[in-house]
Amino acid sequence: MSEQRIDRPGLPGLLERLEGWLPARLRRGMAVVPVVRLSGVIGAVTPLRPGMTLTGIAKTLERAFAIRNAKAVALVINSPGGSPVQSRQIYLRIRQLAAEKKLPVLVFVEDVAASGGYMIACAGDEIFCDPSSILGSIGVVGGSFGFQELIRKIGVERRLYTAGEHKAMLDPFLPEKPEEVARLKTIQREIHEIFIALVKQSRGARLKGADDFLFTGEYWAGETSVTLGLADGIGDLRSTLRARYGEKVLTPVIAPASGLLSGLLGRRSPGAGSLGALDGLGGLPDDLISALETRAIWAKFGF
Repeated sequence: MSEQRIDRPGLPGLLERLEGWLPARLRRGMAVVPVVRLSGVIGAVTPLRPGMTLTGIAKTLERAFAIRNAKAVALVINSPGGSPVQSRQIYLRIRQLAAEKKLPVLVFVEDVAASGGYMIACAGDEIFCDPSSILGSIGVVGGSFGFQELIRKIGVERRLYTAGEHKAMLDPFLPEKPEEVARLKTIQREIHEIFIALVKQSRGARLKGADDFLFTGEYWAGETSVTLGLADGIGDLRSTLRARYGEKVLTPVIAPASGLLSGLLGRRSPGAGSLGALDGLGGLPDDLISALETRAIWAKFGF
């Protein structure tokens, strides 16, 4: 009796059919570039209206770098700056993840990547921008008000008790002292040098221009930023990624988690709604002040 051979689908064919049931980003050979949006003023604004901080975005960054089949990670930045500490910590975390996962980081600047926003942009292996984007502002700024004449006119006496000669330095209700201003500017110069070193380390030989031109706190539009080496090219996320990884490249947006408790407290995602910060203030004085400060930071760059 002759044996009858029954053809069975081979393992490769079976795997191929099973793979068809998987989400596109999990299929073999599919180019994936996860996208993370980093928007808003950097650092704490008020307890109920947080800005962009490492604590707020760390999990989102980790999720993006953990995506299977990722060819790179894209960061979309729209920030006028803020806390130098938070800016540098976010920069360092991005570079750490890029080294661990061996993935290139592509940065796309929207309206503005200035001051701390540009510091974060420097975490990219390449920086792309729009011709109308604003980049730079590599400097340090701090400000206050002087209320001593106002409180004198309305009959208020300032009473302040300290232990430590400089504990009340730059108190806005006391007359300004030159030596205290000099001390503040010394600290600002130290922070500025840290910022300059980070930019030089990141951009290297791509920078075109003398230090006393690039690092004065000035900022530039996109085309000039590319000429100066602050950015690598003009380009938007969709076109750039398709040209590099093919028309079928997948670009999933990795959004921060929004839990029930976060919603009940009225929190927003880090950096969300910065330009609409006057909405829903509920008459809280500190919220109003933080909203006005946020507006003022954006307004420096024409937004």
